[in-house]
Amino acid sequence: MEHYFFTSESVTSGHPDKLCDLIADSILDEALRQDSHAHMAVEATIKDDLLLIYGEAGTSAVIDYVAIAKDVLRNVGYTENYHVLTKITDQSAEINRAVTQRKPAAGDQGIMFGYADDETENLMPFAIDCAHALAKKLEEVRRKTPFLRPDGKTQVTAEYDGGKLKRVDTVVLSTQHTADVAQDQLYDFIMENVIRPTIDPKLLDGGTKYFINPSGSFIVGGPQGDSGTTGRKIVVDSYGGYAPIGGGCFSSKDPTKVDRSAAYYARYVCRNVVANHLAHKCQLELAYAIGQSEPASINVKTFHTGIYDEEKLLCIILKNFDFSVANMIEELQLCRPIYASTVNYGHFGKPNLPWEAFKKIII
Repeated sequence: MEHYFFTSESVTSGHPDKLCDLIADSILDEALRQDSHAHMAVEATIKDDLLLIYGEAGTSAVIDYVAIAKDVLRNVGYTENYHVLTKITDQSAEINRAVTQRKPAAGDQGIMFGYADDETENLMPFAIDCAHALAKKLEEVRRKTPFLRPDGKTQVTAEYDGGKLKRVDTVVLSTQHTADVAQDQLYDFIMENVIRPTIDPKLLDGGTKYFINPSGSFIVGGPQGDSGTTGRKIVVDSYGGYAPIGGGCFSSKDPTKVDRSAAYYARYVCRNVVANHLAHKCQLELAYAIGQSEPASINVKTFHTGIYDEEKLLCIILKNFDFSVANMIEELQLCRPIYASTVNYGHFGKPNLPWEAFKKIII
C-alpha cells in the first residue's frame, strides 16, 4: 500500500510484565556474572503483593533470587512489602545433553526474525522507535515528578504516503499518577514535558490526535492493577508488529536458547545489510532444530528495495556471517551479564548492544 497508517506501542519499566522481564534478566545477569556457561530459564509472575519466581537453572552460581527481585521492585519504584515464592529446579538432563555436546547446539527448535530499515537513525521502524522514545522520556520525567507513578504505556500511529513516513497521526499515552492531580493538569504536563520534547515537531500538525490517560484516572497500577509475567511483551521487545515475530520471548533465556541469540544475530545481519546500503529494508528468518548447531533454513527479503536480488544477497550474507550457535554466541559475546539493559524500550536499536554494531560487508 502506498498510503496507510501503522501503529506500535511501548511500556515503561513499571508495567507488571516488564517488572517480570527485568527480574528474570537480572537473575540471568547474576548467573552469568558468576558462571559464564550458566544455562538459565528462570521466569517470574506477579500479582498484588505476591511474586513467584520459577524455572530451570543449570549453573554453579549461587543466586539470591528473593533479594534480586526485591531490589528490582524497589529500584523501579514499588516499595510495598512483597511475598516471594521460588520454585527452581535443575535444567532437564536431556536438554543439557543437547546443548552441551562437543559442538554447541540450539537448546530448542524455533523460528526467529530479524529486521532493519532506514526510516530512523538507529535503523528501526518509526512507530516503535517513537513509542519507545516516549516511554523512555515518560520514565525520565516520572522519576523527577512526585505525582507520577511507575506504570505507563505509549502508542504511536504513523501515516505513510507514497510508502514514506509523512506525519504522526495519533499519540496515546497512559501514565499512573497519584490521586491529587487533576486530569487537565496531567494532560498539559505530559504534552509539555514528554510528548513535545520527544517527537520531531515537523511530524506533528493540527490534525495530530493526542489521547492522554483516555480512560480517565489511572491511580491503581503496576502489580496491584494487573498481573505480570515474563515474556508477554514480545512485540514491544522486537519491531512493534512491523516485522514478523518468531513467537519465543527473549527475557530469562541464556544465549544457548536460540529464541534469543539467533533473534539478536538476525537483527545484526539485517542492520548491517541496511547500514552497508545493500537495501533500504531487510528481513531475515532463521529456523533451528534442538541439538543442531546450524540453522535448518535461512530466508531473506528486501521488499524490492535491495541492490541485488534476494538469492544473490543471501550468498553475500552467508559469505559474511556464520549462523552456527557457537559463532553467534562468540561473535556477539553473549555470555556476559548484559541482559538487564535489554529489557526496557526494546531489545533492538540501542547503540550500546553488540548486535547493533557496524560490520563492513564484503561483496
